Amino acid sequence: MAPGLSIAIAEKRFGSAPPLFSDFRLEVAPGSILVLLGPSGIGKSSLLRLLAGVDRDFSGTITIDGVAADRAPMPGFVFQDARLLPWLSARDNVLLAAPPLGAPAAEALLDQVGLGGRGPDFPAQLSGGMQRRVALARALAANPGLLLLDEPFVSLDAALAAEMRALLARLIAASQPSMVLVTHDAEDAARLADRAVVLAGRPAAILADLALSVPQAERDEAQVAEYRRRLDALAKGPA
Repeated sequence: MAPGLSIAIAEKRFGSAPPLFSDFRLEVAPGSILVLLGPSGIGKSSLLRLLAGVDRDFSGTITIDGVAADRAPMPGFVFQDARLLPWLSARDNVLLAAPPLGAPAAEALLDQVGLGGRGPDFPAQLSGGMQRRVALARALAANPGLLLLDEPFVSLDAALAAEMRALLARLIAASQPSMVLVTHDAEDAARLADRAVVLAGRPAAILADLALSVPQAERDEAQVAEYRRRLDALAKGPA
């Protein structure tokens, strides 16, 4: 079952620098697709590490279904690059996240992301887009109920990014996870999110919180363009 997240960060800072977050609060409903928008350096990736429980150096509380993030099941995490181990096959890179799954289940996940039959291949035998698909399969192996994605389409050309968004949309429809995706691109939110939060400032604060009421599967290109326009305008702040 997809979990809910509760974020109440009293303070997060690095050394003597100004706080990255201060009195920052955010609730994520179970099964919702939240996209966090903001410029580079605002703290989006840091927030994902806090949600994953790998960074515990902050004051406050972050819980996943009521359990502290550092004690909750590890989420499925997709990084800005694939981060595959080059000496392992695609199948074994997936199994690395959850060894008890077994090879048949890993192959099934690869098939789910469009890489059926490529399990024995090593990362060097796969294109960049294929490696991103393996990384997505690995995240699903780790925890299909909670996915954290850190700029998953960055550095991809427009056609490949569109292809990956479409794949992710299909996976969301199939498994209905809770998901937090961070990006600087309003296109990602306009196509995937049911809620978009725009961050700004230092410490980072919520500049805008927009519910995208038209279901993702029902959005036509005109609706996507309208959401993108609204999000771009919100990111610019008051005139």
